Amino acid sequence: MEYRINKKTGDKISVIGLGTSYISEADEKEAVEALQLAHANGINYADLATAGAKTFGYYGRAFAKCRREMYYQVHFGANYETGEYGWTIELEKVKKQVDWMLWELKTDYVDYGFIHCLDSCSDWQAYQKNGVLEYLLDMKKQGVVKHLGLSTHTPSLANEVLDAGLVEQLMFSINPAYDYHHGEYANGSAKERMMLYKRCEAEDVGISVMKPFSGGQLLDEKTSPFGKALTRYQCIQYALDKPGVLTVLPGIRNAGDVRELLGFLEAGTEERDYSVLGTFTPGDAEGICVYCNHCHPCPMGLNVGLINKYYDLAAAGDSMAADHYAKLEKHASECVECGHCEQRCPFHVKQSERMKLIADYFGK
Repeated sequence: MEYRINKKTGDKISVIGLGTSYISEADEKEAVEALQLAHANGINYADLATAGAKTFGYYGRAFAKCRREMYYQVHFGANYETGEYGWTIELEKVKKQVDWMLWELKTDYVDYGFIHCLDSCSDWQAYQKNGVLEYLLDMKKQGVVKHLGLSTHTPSLANEVLDAGLVEQLMFSINPAYDYHHGEYANGSAKERMMLYKRCEAEDVGISVMKPFSGGQLLDEKTSPFGKALTRYQCIQYALDKPGVLTVLPGIRNAGDVRELLGFLEAGTEERDYSVLGTFTPGDAEGICVYCNHCHPCPMGLNVGLINKYYDLAAAGDSMAADHYAKLEKHASECVECGHCEQRCPFHVKQSERMKLIADYFGK
């Protein structure tokens, strides 16, 4: 295993970590086997923002005897009271959820307590006003939380929180799709995103990378915004090459996924090389929605880019995408096939056909 040091905390962190979006889909035996295999091969860092509540029990059982050899990111604002992932900034719910997570993890401390998933200034203001930040800081004073972190998809918000001088680790979405302005979380310009990475490097704030494969989208030429697939190893190397990055957190489902990730460490330079990105042009995305929103505004008020995005992610296996789609104000079934978007699309996507496909897929 390769390790990098968080200079603020002194923690030695494996460059390959564990994302937990999918492991709740496994049964207990399969999940525990996968987690213990990861630990046995030097993986020591895990994010605990997961799609399902079962994940916490899996971790508790897998690492009860070696807890101090693992670093956990636990999110103050993730809510699993329904059994599935939810988001909250209600103080009492946050407290209740943190107590429950610690119980399930069989631990009495959190390595990195995260300000969870804030993407706007209003989120940050509400997080402070509602007392959640004060609670997190109090937990740090008590020693229950060792270090503070922030998860966000928005560079401007990340910079605002960094200005407060609170966080020692940032969780951020880094992959070629987002950095090249393709996708729901492609927030900020390429320059702004790179400046954030550089700031973290300069201020010794470590970055743990979420969504390194863009929800699996980059791994399939049919869903890649470039019209060509990248490999997992190319995406991992791409993220690790960004300033400030300490660890990449791909989601796993089973021991086979863990073994595939560990193969990165043995991969040669050619397998990790992502210079092919330099050959991708908008022409490579002919006929594929890249969520650029050139088609807006839709006469019926549909967010065409996000509808396509959530469908592509759901089809690629992102368990949270269907929930995001359901929360949209307008759905694919409300398309009237007026042709407005097809006339404006620079990539000649046949959106009327896509909307029928998407409506059938989601059942709306």
